[in-house]
Amino acid sequence: MIRHWLAPALFAVFCGLLAWHATLAVIPRALMALAVRRVASVGGINKMTHAPLVTAKARTIVRPSPDLLYSSCPYDLAVGPVLIDVMPVAAPYWSLSVFDNTTNVAFVRNNRQTANAPLHVALVRRGQMVPAGYQPIMPQGTRGVALIRILIDRSAPITAIDAARRQSSCRVAN
Repeated sequence: MIRHWLAPALFAVFCGLLAWHATLAVIPRALMALAVRRVASVGGINKMTHAPLVTAKARTIVRPSPDLLYSSCPYDLAVGPVLIDVMPVAAPYWSLSVFDNTTNVAFVRNNRQTANAPLHVALVRRGQMVPAGYQPIMPQGTRGVALIRILIDRSAPITAIDAARRQSSCRVAN
């Protein structure tokens, strides 16, 4: 009796493991492709978009924090290296995170690590030139999202912080 069901049971386990591995390989790429499309629909690809203050209706990305200002750059390295310039802001905390095509963090820096100095990074693929003064970052794949997050005090005016963050940019290298 057991012999009769052993082959189908092993086949079912094999199919389950195969489906599990396929899901682990596909889902992160699909989620990042969706995130890139959503963020790019607001301001375009390889361009920095500075989102307004988060409200209860803000849901471009799931569960944004109302204590943060967000600026994002959906990037596509297929057209060339992408240069990101982040200007420091007078806030308790700010950071730049670069996510690759499988949602992994390819790079992260914050104001404490940069001594509140400007940050210049170049997202590149193998063989692409890195301009002088830029730190090279090689994310997996060609598409992803760079995200600036700035901690704010919602009870204080954010005019100066907003103006400073709008000096940060993202563009394709010439």
